[in-house]
Amino acid sequence: MVFVSLSLFIFTQHDKCKNQLNTALVLKFSQSTTPHKRHKEKRRRGIVKTMKIGTSNIFKDQSLSVTKRLVPWTLCTLLLPITLLQLYLYFSPQIQLPPSSPITVTSHSSISLPPTSTTSSEKDVVHETPCDYSNGEWIQDPIGPLYNATTCNTIKESEKCIPNGRPDIDYLYWKWKPSQCHLPRFEPHTFLQLIKNKHVVFVGDSLARNQLESLLCMLATVSATNLIYGNSEDNKFRRWHFPSHNANFSLYWSPFLVQGVERGQNKGPSCNTMHLDHVNERWARDIDQMDLIVISFGHWFLLPSVYIEGGSVLGSLNCPELNHTEMDFYEPLRKVLRTSLNSIIERKVAKGSGIDVIVKTFSPDHFEGDWNKGGTCSKTRPYREEEKKLEGMDAEIRRIQIEEMENAKAKANEFGGFRLEALDVTKLALLRPDGHPGPYMNPFPFANGVQEYVQNDCVHWCLPGPVDTWNEILLEMMKGWKEKPRSKE
Repeated sequence: MVFVSLSLFIFTQHDKCKNQLNTALVLKFSQSTTPHKRHKEKRRRGIVKTMKIGTSNIFKDQSLSVTKRLVPWTLCTLLLPITLLQLYLYFSPQIQLPPSSPITVTSHSSISLPPTSTTSSEKDVVHETPCDYSNGEWIQDPIGPLYNATTCNTIKESEKCIPNGRPDIDYLYWKWKPSQCHLPRFEPHTFLQLIKNKHVVFVGDSLARNQLESLLCMLATVSATNLIYGNSEDNKFRRWHFPSHNANFSLYWSPFLVQGVERGQNKGPSCNTMHLDHVNERWARDIDQMDLIVISFGHWFLLPSVYIEGGSVLGSLNCPELNHTEMDFYEPLRKVLRTSLNSIIERKVAKGSGIDVIVKTFSPDHFEGDWNKGGTCSKTRPYREEEKKLEGMDAEIRRIQIEEMENAKAKANEFGGFRLEALDVTKLALLRPDGHPGPYMNPFPFANGVQEYVQNDCVHWCLPGPVDTWNEILLEMMKGWKEKPRSKE
């Protein structure tokens, strides 16, 4: 209504302006001709001097009069198109503008603003979902690792690939890039701060040791560590201490997780023996002293084994001389993880003590041929995602491990104080055939020329190497625990 009233006023004034302008123009025209005739007449009468003075005053007054008339007309002329544009915008349909990003305004007034709707995409931005680190690709990384095999003294000799003579170093310059999020580089100070005054334990097979050695090397770049316990049994049970943060790291060798006898041990049978329903007390008896447990197992289940449950033999895998029922290893693998997680819940969680447990999923080997018949792993670059798919045995072992982990979570919910997650490394490990020691598990294997048979290690990982990425992911999981407390804690 303001625009309409203003417009009517302007149109009215415009008409007056036109009339005033016409009058001014007529007067101007008459003034431009009349003085000349008067001048001639008055000159004949001999009053020219008086005429000059009179003419000057007349033109001054007339000029002011014209100016007074022209200024309003000019203003009217300028306001008219502006008014027309305002009328057009007022009566025309609303123009649709593209939506802008939401802006948060903090108001201190007592006026309550209505809530604004939030699109699904905006919700995703505000509430990030946990990163899925298991899917992605390996990309080249010019920065390289945090440490090297000559300056870190916790690495097993067979994993010191460069000092052992491996000629290529390209395998050191790759980084895992998750498909939908970012994986930061490892931050030793942050990790140490998170485990201050805590006891971190790695339980399981030699890949548990491989990962722990990688972790210790990265942490040692910022803080000194002391080996406070070790035994002569191939260093299978060890403990390190970081005085700067009063943090302990322990390694418990237990490839089956449950009680058992390794094949060939003390000149024993050629098959492993596993008691599927009895946890290995060598590590389980210390559960009360543990704050974080990382479980790693799987490869020993591929070997000939006898499975015992409730004191009776269930069957065996590739032990024909024993005349037991032949069975695969999938169900025994499931049962030993269930037994182990139940033991943690019963001995720690049920007593009201909190604990964090990580199950590292299966890490595939890359033998080209049988491991005990000259199999090798000679590739020098990662696989691209389309070159290697997760399938078959590798996928099945991973599936069982994750299923049992989820089942244990559900059981522990009635107690609280229990956090259980999977460190899912199966796919990213599958894509790194170049990361193993291969023939360089031994120093300079080709110093005397190419041998007919050279033992290769295509299971464990060079240090530094791809296994460092496992600890980068572990750290990111731990950082997320600040916002995600243990169940019912």
